Amino acid sequence: MAKPEPIFRREIFQFFKDLSRHNKKTWMDANRERYQACVVRPFRRLLEETAPAVLALDERFDTTARNGQNFSRINRDIRFAKDKTPYRPQMYVKYAVPFAGDGETGELYAGISAKAVTAGFRIYSGSKYKNSALALFAYPRCIADATWAAKQKKRLGRKYESYWYSAEQGQWKEQAGWPTRAEHWKRLRAWIVRAKLTPAAATRGNFAVELGRVFRDVYPLLRFTCLPD
Repeated sequence: MAKPEPIFRREIFQFFKDLSRHNKKTWMDANRERYQACVVRPFRRLLEETAPAVLALDERFDTTARNGQNFSRINRDIRFAKDKTPYRPQMYVKYAVPFAGDGETGELYAGISAKAVTAGFRIYSGSKYKNSALALFAYPRCIADATWAAKQKKRLGRKYESYWYSAEQGQWKEQAGWPTRAEHWKRLRAWIVRAKLTPAAATRGNFAVELGRVFRDVYPLLRFTCLPD
């Protein structure tokens, strides 16, 4: 049996490296076809090949790519950002289940940048904490079950990195480790649990299969913190 054709080539890492060095519209305009070939089309294929594994976890996941919602935007919103470069030298595929209301929810994701390949679970409160899944589901559940986060650390801690952001005087502050105490969840505004993969992993033919394993590992985090049932 023939080996699966790799989704990504080494060229994607060089593209993001070059974009980091030449982060200007003129450069991007001159490299649009390269961007399509190295980044856009492979990421669309990654969506197609990982969608079955994601839907097997929960059929409510949106995998339709409507309005580009399964992909991160490479264009940076610089209106209120300190970083005024127009593009993000990275791309993510992401999966979220429908969430009622106008708040933020969690998602499974995989991302590639110039030097890194990561995949896992992440949840942010966004600008409307009270309407987010963090406030509506994650916080009350983690307060009610004080041992849940520690159990996840025991289950995933050897293979996955965890870090979170606390609210400190109106600002977010990154915190290393697992939010295992009630006092953490009172201040928590974002949480990321991820596997760090090698660039070589992304260029192998079984990359989508490997991501499927990661998503199965971290899906219980999304279910507990984001889903009503």
